[in-house]
Amino acid sequence: MIQDKTMVNDALSMMKSSLTFYATTISECSNLQLRSALQQIRNNCETSQYDLYKMAETKGFYKPAISANDNDIQQVKTQLQG
Repeated sequence: MIQDKTMVNDALSMMKSSLTFYATTISECSNLQLRSALQQIRNNCETSQYDLYKMAETKGFYKPAISANDNDIQQVKTQLQG
């Protein structure tokens, strides 16, 4: 039987792939009505992904990377803006 942790991590992986697909499709979509519908679906998927991520983190199924310090964040921000 598949463990809960495996199912949750598989679902998170699937959602991540879906979000990548939506981003690509939206950026290539010229029909504004379809583009808007895809954006709404993507937004719902992002919300669901975050909710599942928080649940996985709470249950110890997912361990996020260590948070970057303020100096590292500022350095990346400066590089991206320049």
